[in-house]
Amino acid sequence: MRRRAAGMGSIVGLFAGLTAASAQETPAASPAASPAPAQEALPGITVTATKMDEERSAILPSLGATRYDFSRTAIQNTPQGENAPLNQVLLRAPGVVQDGFGQIHVRGDHGSLQYRLDGVQLPEGLALFSQVLSPRFANSLSLLTGALPAQYGLRTAGVVDIGVKSGTTNPGGDLSFMGGSYDWVQPSGEYGGRSGNIDYYAAGQYLSNGIGIENPFSAWTPIHDQTSQWYALGKVTGIIDENTRLSFIGGGVNASYQIPNNINQVPNFTVFGNSTWDSSILDQRQWETTYFGLASLQKTYQDVNLQLSGFARYSQLNYQPDAIGDLLYNGVAPWAQRTSFAVGAQGDASWKVAPRHTVRGGFLVQRERVTSFAQVNTLPFVPDPAGGTDPVLGDQPVGLTDFADLTGWTYSVYLQDEWKVVPTVTLNAGLRFDAITAPLNEYQFSPRVNVVWEPTPEISLRAGYSRYFVPVPLNQVSTASLAARVGTAIAPEVMTNDPARAERSDYIDVGLTVKPVDGLTVGFSGFYKWAENYIDKGQFGAPIFQTAFNYSNAQVRGFELFGNYDKGPWSLYANLAWSQVSSINITSSQFNFEQATLDYLASNWIFADHNQSWTGSAGAAYVFNRDTDWATRVSADVLYGNGLRQTLVTPNDAALPAYATLNLSATQRLPINGSRGTSVRLDAINVTDGQYQLRTGTGVGVGAPQFGMRRAFFVTLSQKF
Repeated sequence: MRRRAAGMGSIVGLFAGLTAASAQETPAASPAASPAPAQEALPGITVTATKMDEERSAILPSLGATRYDFSRTAIQNTPQGENAPLNQVLLRAPGVVQDGFGQIHVRGDHGSLQYRLDGVQLPEGLALFSQVLSPRFANSLSLLTGALPAQYGLRTAGVVDIGVKSGTTNPGGDLSFMGGSYDWVQPSGEYGGRSGNIDYYAAGQYLSNGIGIENPFSAWTPIHDQTSQWYALGKVTGIIDENTRLSFIGGGVNASYQIPNNINQVPNFTVFGNSTWDSSILDQRQWETTYFGLASLQKTYQDVNLQLSGFARYSQLNYQPDAIGDLLYNGVAPWAQRTSFAVGAQGDASWKVAPRHTVRGGFLVQRERVTSFAQVNTLPFVPDPAGGTDPVLGDQPVGLTDFADLTGWTYSVYLQDEWKVVPTVTLNAGLRFDAITAPLNEYQFSPRVNVVWEPTPEISLRAGYSRYFVPVPLNQVSTASLAARVGTAIAPEVMTNDPARAERSDYIDVGLTVKPVDGLTVGFSGFYKWAENYIDKGQFGAPIFQTAFNYSNAQVRGFELFGNYDKGPWSLYANLAWSQVSSINITSSQFNFEQATLDYLASNWIFADHNQSWTGSAGAAYVFNRDTDWATRVSADVLYGNGLRQTLVTPNDAALPAYATLNLSATQRLPINGSRGTSVRLDAINVTDGQYQLRTGTGVGVGAPQFGMRRAFFVTLSQKF
């Protein structure tokens, strides 16, 4: 495995490949799982592609940020390997917290994750349950967090940077099939190659199982939880000359979900004279679709590197209620659809103006249109048939129509200078400007500065400050929508609906990475964030969409300890993180909350509902006969969390019980004549069958209980050709 030089970032290793450093030192697309052959022996197009990857990394370094790199071997060591959802891989990085609906939280933020493919930012979509990107697509995978340099903005809790596989890095084909518990069926395939100056790669997979969303109760088998999903991605790259490259990446996901049912629930309303219903036979469903495309031109000339890209993303959610059951339990049955279409351009460049100075700059322009349409049945208030003066809730549904159409623009530019002050000290200072339109027009100038000191090759000390500006998602509930609900069962107690505002924050990050002996890396990272208009999101009733709201202020603080050992047949890692998110005073989208909750939060600091104080993970892998065709890899890892928040007396006043899950994997290679590689893989998830709850449905912005997956077993057969 090629190691990155120490110092331009600090990190922790995961098995054979979560390593530490700056993106400028090693190309993001170079395989970490095995050493590359000498460049002189490679065909010309491969040499050019490798050089262009290195130069792209020089445009977008992670100088001074905290970076966690997952090699392809590290991904394989994760339970289920490349078949695992992307969030499960990222959970092995320090400070990443597990939540329901497949969501993760990085360093105390609710979402605010940015995803990049080959350095190009992918617009945020509407998908809630779906993992739009798969580890299968990744030749390299990294998570950047902390005090980010100026080229990273808008979504700043973490940057998930994926170097997409190509025909050069992944020639030939690979077919696999995974099956197991919960009626799990997951066939997949990928193929890559090269024809002249054209490089091509394609991958796809289908997934069907009976646990698409977390179970709302603790039993092993959920009720009404079937999902069917397909994912696909294609990449075509053309080498124009030794200094010019064109590439296109396109992909998408289409997924259907049954909303799982909770048992023994009592209806809250009466419909057509009926107030009884078996909650286990509810039939609610949701569909999620996302398609995206990225086109990039990369050009180098002497000391100048440039990448200019255009991108587009379409996303759609559809919710189908149980026509009677939703009315009985929620007082509303909405047939709802939301769509989002975003298109834009991004440019990034670097110029080595002097031996000690590298200047970088760039821009991003994006237009997004979001539409929302719902045909709603709900229960109206009617005159009291008993003659009382106050109206009562009727049992005959009425129909409402809700429609919204909103268009917003995003504009961003940045400029920064990397200055080698002395051979052991690097200073990176920059300024970023972001502006957004709709529903409010807001902007901010954001200074950034990072300092890295490397007194020896084995020691790296860094400190950084970043000013952040995080826009709210464009899809928000309008005041007109609230007015249409007046006089019905879904009329909010609070009619106030101040628009959500962009979050503004100051972020400080410090870190130390040490390599005391060959193969061993240990480190520490600490951070503090003070935010105004802190953005949180909640799931309020049906359909299963999320609504953004602001706390007037929030404080986020924490630290991470990490270490990894990677030498010979052994790969070990461990990390432990602590964080605390405190917030006060909800200042937007108040209609989602009861007046008593708003009154309490107006003058009391609380933990955010997604706060989990302690998070940890650890793992070990060993390869028997690693230099033979009969290599056997065995691995084990543990995930730990001391629980998200729940409400007992006051909002978010208690943590859920702590939990730990043990996972085991084994992969056996089989030397079959005429085959490029055959393997059999066994995975056991939550081996001890621990029953642990992620959510109770009682926190601020939390709508339903959710339990983690019980014990499960999987078998994967893979064939390369």
